[in-house]
Amino acid sequence: MLAIVQTIRFFGGEFMSPYGRIFTEDTLRTIFPPERTEAFFEALFGDAEEGSYDIALAYDGADGQVLNFELKLAQRPGKCLACNLTYGLPQVFSRHPVINVNGIADAVARAAGAPSAEWELGNTRELSRELHVIPLTITLA
Repeated sequence: MLAIVQTIRFFGGEFMSPYGRIFTEDTLRTIFPPERTEAFFEALFGDAEEGSYDIALAYDGADGQVLNFELKLAQRPGKCLACNLTYGLPQVFSRHPVINVNGIADAVARAAGAPSAEWELGNTRELSRELHVIPLTITLA
């Protein structure tokens, strides 16, 4: 039986996408482990406890070879996730060696069976006071 490569949309939702089966929570935690948040704040502030949010990678669907992910910034208890802390992050994340967006894109390409990938970070979006996201678009080669 042939695998369906094209994403099928049903009432605005996605189902039966082969990428949705690949990019499970376990796979995403392998690509971007929770410990990376601690390492990022350790490098940034010298103390991981100074960080006001946790970073997680989430899969957000596909359109052909274009895969949509998000870097989710979830406020830590007792901390403030202020917009002024997160709006400049796409530029910081794009070149920070701990976040390693190039490495994320390479790992996504390997998991998807593609030889390589290009990536782009979008602008920070505030979903709530406690959750901001940075869109990460990865295009498979």
